[in-house]
Amino acid sequence: MSVNSKRVFYVKYLANPIYIDILKARPDLRLDRIENESLEDFYLPIIEAAHVYQIGAARDELAPHFHVDAAFLKRTPNLLLVSSNGAGFDPVDVAACTDAGVLVVNQSGGNAHSVAEHALAMMLTLSKRIIQSDRRLRRERGVNRNELVGNEVEGKTVGIVGLGNVGRRIAALCKGLLGMTVLAYDPYLTAEVMANRGGEKVELDELLRRADFVSISCPLDKGSRGMIGVREFALMQPHAYFITTARGFIHDEDALLQALRDKRIAGAGLDVWSKEPPPPEHPLLQLDNVLASPHTAGVTIEARRNMGRIAAEQVLDTLDGKRPPRIINPEVWPRYAERFKQAFGVMPG
Repeated sequence: MSVNSKRVFYVKYLANPIYIDILKARPDLRLDRIENESLEDFYLPIIEAAHVYQIGAARDELAPHFHVDAAFLKRTPNLLLVSSNGAGFDPVDVAACTDAGVLVVNQSGGNAHSVAEHALAMMLTLSKRIIQSDRRLRRERGVNRNELVGNEVEGKTVGIVGLGNVGRRIAALCKGLLGMTVLAYDPYLTAEVMANRGGEKVELDELLRRADFVSISCPLDKGSRGMIGVREFALMQPHAYFITTARGFIHDEDALLQALRDKRIAGAGLDVWSKEPPPPEHPLLQLDNVLASPHTAGVTIEARRNMGRIAAEQVLDTLDGKRPPRIINPEVWPRYAERFKQAFGVMPG
């Protein structure tokens, strides 16, 4: 294989510089960086020649014309692989990639510990009313601690929506550290698998009715978009908390705001938003029983390095003709394999 015969590009940022270090060790590979503001004369030759697009997972951090949709794919005739920096892949139209014979992969599991710890931290902070205590101390004199009585988490029930890499880690922390009862809703897993991952399989409505904490950790797709709305918040208990470290658009922000204003639920911990980051004037940010972060659950030093390493290794394995372990659209494989052979002269295994 000749020098720089395999082409990879990214826009704006990578999860971690280790990605560059790993790819630089390969003389047969060229890595190009494009900025959101790059002119078409600069970036068009790069994307036209590229075999791999290492794409950011956050839709609002990427210029719209660098989102992968049918129009973009028409401009990238040699593209074989779209690899997300994270577990999510919001800027990628997976169906359009499948139609074009392009493989899509993510880095699922690489930040599971960080996201699970963040979800647990939100549960504890809300339940113990730490956020309200902090805000009142900064605003008032003579704060009465008896007005800030919280609750223990130990022995309570957590309902986890999505028992994948993150959800199973949340289950392990809640069950192992705090002796909580773990309910779980995941239509793609059997009761046996879910039990092995620490959760009792229930339907979504039952989970919402029984849980003291509802934690969302499922991917955003057609099935989960708008999953939690007015009806679902109405099923939750008045003392329950809603936590999400998954993706915006899974829950309805307006419905959540109304549920909080009407005191139908006790509070919320929100790491994901329909617009990221949300503006300071966002109505949910005005409520003292809302704990907010700007999609930073998986943003830790350890997770970023792990995600960068996994992404680089998966890209190299794919370009070397191996089947990557984290395929989002496995149904595309036969067509992808033919396109790979046309590009490199061998069938991927």
